[in-house]
Amino acid sequence: MQPDFWNDKRPAGVPVDIDLGAYKSVIEVFERSCKKFADRPVFSNMGVTLTYAELERYSAAFAGYLQSSTDLVPGDRIAVQMPNVLHYPIAVFGALRAGLIVVNTNPLYTTREMR
Repeated sequence: MQPDFWNDKRPAGVPVDIDLGAYKSVIEVFERSCKKFADRPVFSNMGVTLTYAELERYSAAFAGYLQSSTDLVPGDRIAVQMPNVLHYPIAVFGALRAGLIVVNTNPLYTTREMR
């Protein structure tokens, strides 16, 4: 595939090149987005909508729980196994904010697959 293949497929305003030094981490991207779009909806599910501010607050609370009430330390792995519900992004971003490595698992896995 040619490097310029996508050039005419990007929406208007999306740059061809990105600044790789603009952010230090995924968490920085997350936190800046939560601040910038605080009052906007980020996820909706089953008749409930979360704003960026709520996602930031709930994930910070979950990160605090992981840091203060578990034996997990930054660099540890944590399995997240849940369907596509609003709890999922809260858990993932909370775990990342606590310095953990998220390992996604499918909630439909069998016992054998989980082993």
